[in-house]
Parts: sequence; structure tokens; C-alpha cells
Amino acid sequence: MYFVSWGAVRRRTTQAALLTLLAAVAAAAATAGTWYGLTVAARAAGAEVTARPADQQVITVHQRAPTNGDPRLALDRLAATTRALLPLPGVTPILGVVQDTFYTDRLHGSARSGMPVAYRDDLCAHVRITGACPATPGTVVISADVAQRVSLKTGDTFEVRPDGSLGTLRLTVAGIYLVTDADGRYWTDPLFRAQGDLDPVFTTLDTFREPQLGRPTLAVAVPVPLALLRGDNNYDLNGVLNAAGPRFASAQLDLDNPTGELFDAVLADRRTVIVGVLVALAEVLILAWFALGLAGRLTGRDRRADAGLLKLRGATGGGLLRLAAGQHVVPLAVGAVAGLPVGIAAAWVVAGDLPVRSEWWLALLVSVAVILVVELIGLLVLTGVDGIAQRAPVVALLQRVSGARRDWRSRFVDVFFVLLAAGAVYQARTGGPESGLGVAAPGLVALAVGLLLARFLRWVADRIGGAAVRAGRLRLGLTAVQVSRQPGTDRVFALLVVAVALLALTTGGLAAGRAERADRADVELGAARVLTVRAASRTALEYAVRQADPSGKQAMAVVVDTTASPPLLAVDSSRLEAVARWRPAYGPAGALSSAVTAVRLPAPAPLITGSALTVDLVRDVGGPALLGAILQHEGTGDGFRVEFQGLRAGAQTASVSVPSCAVAPGCRLVGWQLFPAAGGLTIRSVGQQSPASTILNSADLADVSRWRAGFTGIVARLETSVRGLVLRAAGNEGTEVYAVDAPLPVPVVLAGGRPDEWRFDDALSGRFGGVTTPVRVVASASVLPVLGREGMLTDLDAARRVAGDADLGGTFQVWLAEDAPEILVGALGDRGIAVLSDRTAAGRTTALAAEGRVITSSFGLFAAGLALVVAAAMIGVVAAAEREPQLAMLRALRVQGLDAGRALIAGYAGTAALVLTGVAAGLLAAVIARPVAAVTAPPFPDGWRVIPPPGVLGGPVLAAAAGIGLVVFGVAGWLSVRGLRGGAR
Repeated sequence: MYFVSWGAVRRRTTQAALLTLLAAVAAAAATAGTWYGLTVAARAAGAEVTARPADQQVITVHQRAPTNGDPRLALDRLAATTRALLPLPGVTPILGVVQDTFYTDRLHGSARSGMPVAYRDDLCAHVRITGACPATPGTVVISADVAQRVSLKTGDTFEVRPDGSLGTLRLTVAGIYLVTDADGRYWTDPLFRAQGDLDPVFTTLDTFREPQLGRPTLAVAVPVPLALLRGDNNYDLNGVLNAAGPRFASAQLDLDNPTGELFDAVLADRRTVIVGVLVALAEVLILAWFALGLAGRLTGRDRRADAGLLKLRGATGGGLLRLAAGQHVVPLAVGAVAGLPVGIAAAWVVAGDLPVRSEWWLALLVSVAVILVVELIGLLVLTGVDGIAQRAPVVALLQRVSGARRDWRSRFVDVFFVLLAAGAVYQARTGGPESGLGVAAPGLVALAVGLLLARFLRWVADRIGGAAVRAGRLRLGLTAVQVSRQPGTDRVFALLVVAVALLALTTGGLAAGRAERADRADVELGAARVLTVRAASRTALEYAVRQADPSGKQAMAVVVDTTASPPLLAVDSSRLEAVARWRPAYGPAGALSSAVTAVRLPAPAPLITGSALTVDLVRDVGGPALLGAILQHEGTGDGFRVEFQGLRAGAQTASVSVPSCAVAPGCRLVGWQLFPAAGGLTIRSVGQQSPASTILNSADLADVSRWRAGFTGIVARLETSVRGLVLRAAGNEGTEVYAVDAPLPVPVVLAGGRPDEWRFDDALSGRFGGVTTPVRVVASASVLPVLGREGMLTDLDAARRVAGDADLGGTFQVWLAEDAPEILVGALGDRGIAVLSDRTAAGRTTALAAEGRVITSSFGLFAAGLALVVAAAMIGVVAAAEREPQLAMLRALRVQGLDAGRALIAGYAGTAALVLTGVAAGLLAAVIARPVAAVTAPPFPDGWRVIPPPGVLGGPVLAAAAGIGLVVFGVAGWLSVRGLRGGAR
């Protein structure tokens, strides 16, 4: 029987080759899915680990125990115990020891503060030291903050009192340290950070031989390797840690395991990747099995004849099935062997890498197992199709022409798939695209559309074919008849429709996902590159950025205040259009800067650059004996108040020293502060000494537009006269008068609804200088950068001027344009701006692309490509199955007088019509499936949806899908009909 099967395969090599191709595609898809899934699962897990705080990646063990004069031995014993109780491969623990001590600051009232004394392995590699690393017992390095707060410097000695000890310990400062990787794994143990008072001082381990430090806390930090956190090779970190917990408790050791939440997130990412790969893999495998069954039915004419002859000779049903299965085993086995390396290579190309080396054997074993399952199902499908056909009588089996078509089974199948598509659409719309059948809704909708269009196409071809032949239009008539009556054409047409639709939807989803990730990165950051910085104040930040980039085209100072209600984004609006990545959703790009510049402000007063400030004034009888001036340094932002004391009644000149203002660029006059008194005073002029110059003359002071009182409550009284500015305090509250050097009300761009506390036209904000300040909405936006759907955008310079000497902080940032040179970052550092983090929109886009739901998109495109190959192979299967009848038809037509040209066109046109209509219908199915199945860009795992997602199906995507489909199907069609030329002649 097996030799009979092998002989049948050798006689029908074309059919066997096509079955081998379909089997190879299925095997390659199964292999690629396995290797790709393991590769990107590790990548997504690694991205999750990298995005998490370092303190979730380090396990710590603490023990308070005596060292008995040998701290190294005590640490080594604890490390050995930790390794025995927690056997994690590839771990290098960090050992340390700390003792609580107290420092008494006798220079400031004998204040007693906690100052831990600590030792840690490799400390000097994780700090920047001014001075020297401690090398001998009793030498320490102290933090820059401690050095400033307690006035210590290199070479000084000081004493600390260890907790529980009666004596003191004298220590010598060898250097001053500054932590360089505060967010790294090394500093995750809280014992080695400030516990509310002073930072720890670090010393040598031999210092702990002192009796006062004989009972410290020993610490072992275990940075968990990335491979274990990712769960490479199915490593169960949670299981290992859960099992170790009771052992540490029995050993009376404190185990702190913060990795549980991280490992749960990693498992969630892996599950997401598996689901994404399985959905795409299931689609292409189902199409492959469907194609195998269809190929078995279409190529079964010869096998039915064999079965009829064997039935005449007394063969049993089981023998006939073994004969049919034997003919399919060879092509399926060859396809499986060929598909394995092809799938591995494809996974390497699509994923850009292979799984981690420890998972290669796992990937290989799983691939082989999956291939066996896939090919076994394919064998069952092919054998089942032959088994159904072999149930026919011998007369029917020996007929070369099939009998009348019984269509009730196909109608039932079509109705079933249409109802299945309707259920999938319902689940996708109600439970989301990830629920149940919702994941397959786009493909099922495309299949339903393809089946319905196939019936319509066959009906139209029937009508057109008969009418054209009767009218003598043989080319059209013969083509239509071929499309209408060729067995299996409607099913192949449905396959073409599904393949093209999946290609269009997958390509569109991939392109939309890339655009959506880039859009999110732009919205979250606001610019191509964003530096989060540390600066002394908003004024210092703005001044440093303007000095580093005087052109105003490459850098912009920004303050983000998310604690405000609504949240506030303050930008240097004069640079906004040049630096920010502006989007139409943000509103008009120049609305804020135009509103700022449109306000007509008085000419700015010169900055105070002298070392003394003088005022010429006249005090009323009973007026205040004290006048305060509110100043702010324009370079550092330091605000300070000076007092002109001992004022007497009448005209006089008062002076006060302001040495800080002599430092460039100088100070601006923020305003005046009065003190309650019965009368007032008149300021006639303001000047400076060293160098001497006039800041404000009587005419400037008499300009009422230069001055304002407070915005709410009781305010100071002010008036102007030819003599100058007249001021009077209003009780105990109204004591301040401010210079007007910023637009008021402050212009803002508002996103979201008006805050509830705004009444009618009274728009106020409390985020300008600690007082409620009127604001004016100059434009509305649906979204604002960084803030999202709710917040206010305002001008940083106006905001900080209104705030005066009050500075509410916020997150300081510097936005850089895409072409900003790297030297600009160094220039900021030279001006006292310390960079805390450096993020780019491109980097954020890459990070978003590593998330589980997004990273599998490329495999979806690969699966769509395989579906295209399956559909193209079916064009060849139909042609191979109908080669003999078609050649016989062409010969008969030639005998009846049909010319060779028309005969050749009749042979080619059917396949060409199938290709063209299949591609067009596939595009139509994609267009229908997108809104019906709610196809969008892959959603973000955190549900972020600040701006509308981009469209999935655009003109370029549809054109690309059409072009690829025409090329692939056109080549397959040309190869399948090229042998007809001889028959037509």
C-alpha cells in the first residue's frame, strides 16, 4: 500500500509540490511564532525591568549583630548565609555595615542630629569625591550637604557619639562626596541614605573594629540579574523568593523583597506577547488548514479514480484511507522539514534577534512539537476530505466530470462564518478588541465579506457568461463561464480577499501604531529633547538658558507644576514656536507670545547694579519710620528685602547696602513694603551708589501705570503726584506695593473646562507668587504638552515677575530643539544648571515600542504575509487541478474553429479576473472591517488616550496592499497558466 502511495505521489508531482508548499508555510509559521515569541517576550520583559525603579530590583538582608572586633568575618558569614538561603545564580552581593551615631553641632546651639557611620563595598566608584577616599581607620568622607550644614571641610576632625555608647568617636574628614548614580541599584538600601537628619558618613571597614562600633547593622544587597527578573528559561523568581522567606525568618534575618510587583508585571508582559503571537499565528494556521482542505478537494479527481478502481478490486474503507493518507504524508513531512529552518530564519529577521541562548533548546523542542501538531491536523484535514469523497459509489468515483453541484453544505458554511463574524464584532465592540472572539473580528469580517462577494461574483459571472456567449462575445463569455463553473473558485476568491484585507489592516495598524507612539512621545515631552534640571529658582533657570542660547532658537526654560489646580506649564513663550514640537491640538502656536507682547507695559526700570540703594523721600508727620524694598537678583533669582530705617518727618535721603546686586546682571525692584502708621510717605527718586546712577526719577515714580497693589483682600493705598509716588499702609494687611513689569492679568492658554473656583469673569490662579493672581484666557486648546487634557500654559517670564521674591518651585526643565548641539548642555552646566535626566522623543518612542501589545505588531505583519503566500499557492492549486479539463476545453474550442488568440485569452482571463477581483474585494473588505470591527492602532497598556489615534487605513496603506497583492498573486497566476500557450495552439 505504501509503495502504491509513493507511486501516486511521483505521478502527481505538481500537486504534491503545492501541498508541500502549503505544509512548509504552516510549519514556518509555527516555528517563527515560537522563536519570535520567546525573543520578544524577553525583550518586553527587559524593557519592563528597565522602566521600573531600581529599588524594585534589589533584595536586601539586614542583621543587627556584634562583630566581635572582626567586621569582615561578620559580613562574610552573613553573605554566605544569604547565598545558602537564597540560591540565585549569577548574583554579586554588595556588603555594607552601618552604625547609628549622633553629631552635636555646638556652633548652632548644640543641636543633636543623627549622622550614621557606614562602610560599603566599592563606595568610591559610586560617588565623586573632592579630596581622597578614606583609606585608614577613623577617616571618613562626608556628603556635600553635610559639609555645608555643619561647616566641615577636608582635614577637619569631629566627634560623634554611637548609639548606646557612653564615649565619643573622633573622625577625620578625608574628602567630600557627591552621589553620582542616586537612582542606581547601589543606593537602593535605605540604611545608606539620610534617615531624616544628616547623610551617612562613609569610612573604612577597619574603623568598625572600634569598641563603640561593635554592634552595627550588617547589610547584604542582592541586585537581581536581568535574566532572573525577566524569567529567562521559565525561571520562577517569585517561587524561589517565597520559599526563601520562611528560611530567613527562622534564621532571624530581615529579608526585604521588593521584586514581587515587578515580576508580576513581567509575567503580564509575557502573557501579552504570547496572546499577540498566538492570535496572529492562529489566523495564518487556520487559513493554511482551510487551504489544505480545499487543495485536497480540488486535486482529488485522480485519487477518487484510484479509490474507485480499488473498490472494484475489493479494497476496504480503511485501506482506502491509508492509501489517501500515505499520499499526503510525504509532502507534509517534506514541508515540515523545510519549514523549520525557514521559520527560524524568518523569526530572526522579523524580531531582529534570537531568544536568549539559554532558551534555544526550549525554542527548538517547542517548535518541533508545534510543527508535529500542525502537520497532524493538516493530515487529518486532507484525509477527512478524501474520506468524504470516497464514500461515493464506484460509478461516481470513476467519472472524470463531477456531477451536479450540491450547494447546501457551502451555504451552511457561509452562514456559519457570517454569524461567527457577527458575534466577534459584538464582542469587539462591547468587551474590547482583546476580548474573546474580538481578537479575530477583523479577519472574520473580511472572511464574511469575501464569502458574500464570492457568491455575488459567481451569480454575476453566470448571468454575464450566458448572455455574452449568446451575443457572440466569446472572450467575455468564456472568461465569465470559467470563473463561474470552475470548481473551488469561490473559495479561492474568499482566501484572496481575506489575505489582502489582513495585509491592509495589519500594515495600517502597524503604521498607525508607529505614528501614535511618536505622537504620544511628543505630547509627553513637548520637545525633541527634554532635560530635567536642578536650578536655584525659576529666574536662575530662565537666565541661564537665555545666556546659553542667546539666539532663542534651540533651548527654552520650562517649569512644570502638576500640583496646581489646574496644572500649570510655564514656558519662555518667545522661544516656544522655535523649540517645541507644536501640534494643532495645542491651539495657535503664537497665541501666548502675541498676548504677552501685545500688552503695553511701561519702560522697564534699569537693574540695580550698585552696592548701595538710595531713596529720596518725604515722610509725613506720623508716617512710618521704616520703609522696605523688595529686590530680586536677575541671575540667581534670590529674593531679599532691605529696610531703610530711622526715617524722620520731612524730606531726606536714605541708603541701604545691597552687595548682592553688584554681581551681574544685577537686581530688579520688585516693590515696596510699608509698616502700619497713621501717615504715609512720598518717594521722589530711587538711585544707587558704586556706581552712582538714577534708577527711577520723580516722573517715573509718578507714572501710575508702573505700580499696583495686591489683588485680593485689604491692599495698600497708593497715589501719584508731581512729586513722586505716595504710599500709605492700609491697616496691618495692606502693606505692599509692587512694580508693574509683567502683563496683567497674566495671559494663559487653557485646556479643559474652566475650574470650579472661577466665578463669571474672575479667572484666578494661586500659582503665581503664593497669592491669588488674575489670569486671562487668550486661547483654548484641547490638549497641552506634558499636561494633557487639563491645564494652563503661561509665560514663564511673566509668571516669575508676578511672583516676585516668592518662588513656588515645580519641576524645572530645559527643552531643546531637534538640531540643538551637545555643547549647549555643557553651557548650561557651566551656568549652574545640573542635569538630572535627559530624555528624547525618539527614545520615548522606542521605549513605547517595547511594550507587550506593541512589540508583536511586526509578527502580525509577517503572518499577513504568510496568508498572502497561502492564497497565492491556492491559485496554483486551482490551476494544477484544472489543467487537464482546461486544456481539453481549449482543444475542443480550437477544433470548433476558435482562433488561437481568443483561445489563449480564454485560458488566461479567468485567472487574471480572479486576481484582480480578489485584490479589489480584499481592499473593500478591509475598508468595511475597519469601522465594523473597531480596528485601531494597538492600545497602550496603561490606557493612555490623550489625543485621538491616527487612522488605520489611509491611501498609502491601501495602495501598498493593492500593489503587493497584485504582484504576489500576479506572479502566482502567471506561473500557473504559462503552460496553456501550447494547448491554445
